[in-house]
Formats: sequence, structure tokens, C-alpha cells
Amino acid sequence: MSTTTHIIDSPALENGIEIHGPLPGPKAAAHIERDEKVTSNCLGRVYPLVPERGEGCFLIDVDGNRFLDFFAGIAVCATGHSHPAVVKAVQEQVARLIHAGGSDVYSPGYAELCEKLVALAPKGSYGDGWQVFLTNSGTEAVEGALKLARYHTGRQRIIGFRGGFHGRTMGALSVTASKAIQRRGFGPLLSGVVHLTFPNKSHRPKDMDETTWGRQMAARQFAEIFDTTTPPEEVAAILVEPIQGEGGYVVPPDGFFQEIREICDRHGILLIADEVQTGFGRTGKMFAVEHWHVQPDVICMAKGISSGVPVGGFMARSHLMQWPPAAHGSTWGGNPLGCAAALANIQIIESEDLMANTVEQGEYLMERFRELQDECDLLVDVRGLGLMIGLEVADKSTALDWMERCFYQGLLILTAGAKAIRLCPPLILSRAEAELGFQIMREVLLEMAQTKRVEVVGG
Repeated sequence: MSTTTHIIDSPALENGIEIHGPLPGPKAAAHIERDEKVTSNCLGRVYPLVPERGEGCFLIDVDGNRFLDFFAGIAVCATGHSHPAVVKAVQEQVARLIHAGGSDVYSPGYAELCEKLVALAPKGSYGDGWQVFLTNSGTEAVEGALKLARYHTGRQRIIGFRGGFHGRTMGALSVTASKAIQRRGFGPLLSGVVHLTFPNKSHRPKDMDETTWGRQMAARQFAEIFDTTTPPEEVAAILVEPIQGEGGYVVPPDGFFQEIREICDRHGILLIADEVQTGFGRTGKMFAVEHWHVQPDVICMAKGISSGVPVGGFMARSHLMQWPPAAHGSTWGGNPLGCAAALANIQIIESEDLMANTVEQGEYLMERFRELQDECDLLVDVRGLGLMIGLEVADKSTALDWMERCFYQGLLILTAGAKAIRLCPPLILSRAEAELGFQIMREVLLEMAQTKRVEVVGG
């Protein structure tokens, strides 16, 4: 990796990006050397970054370098790094009680958080309410949802989608179909899982209405497997991300989810929405599935729920969440610290109208990147909803190069899918911060394009 010295000051920002010398700095380099001696290499870090503290949309490393953060701990820090209200809630809770064991006692905050989640659940035509089970992570939420679906229906089969990511424990991994490396060497996985194609609305045929095409993409695939390999009466659930995360921030066409909901109703199949990355305002709605006016049977959640303190959960319509005591459980799930953080975090999202800001800044960024797409042929697609933005480039090496070069300019972004960059900054992102991040990405990509042109001419 190359190194650079770069300082960016934005007059609209109280503190801009500050990179004081070659990266990683001396303290970070020493820490990385120490870390790599004792930690598993499967962690696969993408940056030589050692954060020390966070402030809003910025991370400051152990050498004092200040980075603008456009990935927010993989879409976790919804209200930014160390929001004062979240910090205060956790500090107050840790002084009272750290752990009680939510499976055995009525742990503080558990009911309050579940009440809030039930109130936020997507509204639909179903008359019954919701009930919640709290976990430590998104993967655990998916595992619990799959167990509940099998228990309630008495069926075994699960349908997922290629490109989908649901976690790395064995059940969730069985439905995950994002990258081969995530599955290689771990078989046999859960039996009875079938994967279909998740459509990208950017690929809609120009001569076809989007809703019609979206419905056809669902109806045709399900009819095909129901007629050949997967009897619908044996299917417990369809597990799907409203917008694919690891798969490349892929947005489906209108009509797709509406058709899936109708298929589920017709055959008694449960629709599980994996909102782990899309939930809690990330797309401009509390839950992304609301964009298509569809009410799922089960919702999995984590990441943006608490802005950094580990907590997740799944909620299901009340008549589904009927299984005997001890059929499922968790020692740490619904920990008082996680509940306190989540309640404070959700209050911030609502009281500060962050979903409106998400829409405003997201539309602005996508408009600017579409202008860049017209300017630079390395950028081939701009897609997303809210502050969940996917930028597809010419190939995987271009995506990796763009990410790495932006890091050395003080901007943190991540790749996703086969050849895309994902942008998922905190929902508190300001216009000045959005513009600063865009300008860095634009300058870097144009420089990459110029280098490629020189190489082609010289070659």
C-alpha cells in the first residue's frame, strides 16, 4: 500500500479531515503488529486503521489522524460515533446494572425496547400485534427467525436469494449466498435451502414497466421451483433483504416484494425481512420494506438499532411467536446496556428527524454521483435509497483501488458485491460532510481514470 500526507480543511466544517503523515502512523503500525500475532487472520481487515475515538461522522486514530467515516462501522453507527445521548444512557445504565439474564428474569429495558419496536413495526392488513425476542447480533436474529419459521409451520425448506447475506453461523450461512469464501469449507450446511435471483431495478428492460417486470421476476422464479424441485407446502419461509447489503447494495424493482407477499399468503409461507443492515432509518424509512408497502411476518434487526452497543432481535406477528418456554433463549440477549443504547438511539432518530435528513443527503449524493457517472466511464451504476448507496464500477480491482486510495485521502468507504462501493455514513451526515466525501471520491476516481488512459496509450 502507498502512503501519503494529506490535510483537507473544509470551511463549512468545524474540523475537517486531517492526515498528518504516512499511514499507518507509528502508533497504529505498532498496534497492528501486536494484533496480528494473536488474532485470527479470518478477520480480514481492509484498512491499516486503529481508531481511538469517534466524534459524529469522524473517526480519530491513535496517531491523531482524523477520517471522515462513510461506512459507520458497517452501517451500525446510525446516530454517529459516541452520540452524547447514547453515551449518557449507557453510562447511567452501567452504574445501575450491567447484566441480569433476560431469559430468566425480567431484565431492565427489555420490555421497554420491545414495546418501542412493536410500535415501529410496519403497518399492514394483518390484525394481530407483534412480539419480540432480543439477541446480541443480526446473525443470531436470523437464526432465531429460521427456528421460529420451522417450528410454527412444521416445514423444513427455506428460500433465499443469490447475493443475499444473513450471517456466518451455520443456519444463517446456509441461506447466505454473497461470496463463496463465506461458505467454502464449512459444509454440509443446512439442507432444504434454495436460492433464487434477486433482481436489480437498474437492469429493468427499457420497454417494460418496472412494477410489471418486478412481479414477473418473482412469479416466474417461484413457479419454476414450485413445479420442479420445491413443493410450496414444504416451504417454511422466504428470507430476503429488502435491499441487498453485502451483495452490492442492490435495490429491487417495484412489484417484486408485492408479488412475494402474495405468493407467501397463497401457500402459507412466512416472509422474513432481514432488516439488519437496512433498518432504523438507513433508507429513509424505519424499515426498508415499507418502501413497497409490504408487511412481513418476521423482521430481523441489529446494526443501526443501537449505534454501536451489541443488540439485535427479531419480531414476529403475535400468533406466530408462540413456542414453549426454553424453546429458544439467550444469556446475553436484551442486555441492559444494549437496551438503554437502543432506546436512546431510536429516540434520536425520531426526535432529530434523521430519516428526513437521510433522504435529503442521500438524494444529493446520488445526484452528484450520477453527474460523475456521466463524466467518468469507470462508474457504471449509481443506486440506493436514503444513505444506503451503491456505486458499481468497471471491475473488482477498480472498486478495491478506489477504496484504498480514498483511505489515504482520509475517507473511509467499503466495497460490496462483486464490483461495487457501498456508502452508509451516519444518518446525521451534514451537507458539508456529504460534499467533502463526494469531492474526495470524485478526485480519486478521475485520477484513476486518467492513469488507466495513460496506461492504455503507453501499452
